Amino acid sequence: MKDDSILLDTAVAIYALGIDSEWRLPCQAVLTAVSRGNRRAYASVEMIQELVHHRLRRSGDHTRSAQQGRGAAAICTLLFFDREVLDLSLDLIEHIPMIRGRDAVHAATALAYGIDTIVSPDHAFDGIPGLTRVDPRDFS
Repeated sequence: MKDDSILLDTAVAIYALGIDSEWRLPCQAVLTAVSRGNRRAYASVEMIQELVHHRLRRSGDHTRSAQQGRGAAAICTLLFFDREVLDLSLDLIEHIPMIRGRDAVHAATALAYGIDTIVSPDHAFDGIPGLTRVDPRDFS
């Protein structure tokens, strides 16, 4: 993978699309940079599913939630959630106390595909061997 490749955590899209918070503008800036082609971004297909699930739960608007999922999918290369990613995510859950569930899937996806940087406001990704978390406020 190229050195400037990143994996996007679902939280980036959730905050970018959500109500005002300290994370909204930095996360919008990340997605803008990615959509302009300034950085090569990847995401697990699970990220899109998680985003749509979250947006549906918040808004109840099926059409808009699906559109937002398609929009997120359009700006990044989607990576498969296969047996290798599943096994690696279970290993992460077993050995790294801070990582859980879908975050483990995102981290495992990055590691399985040779991506060493994940953009996320979530500190759960800190301390995972082979993976560096970049805070959206520090993204450039």
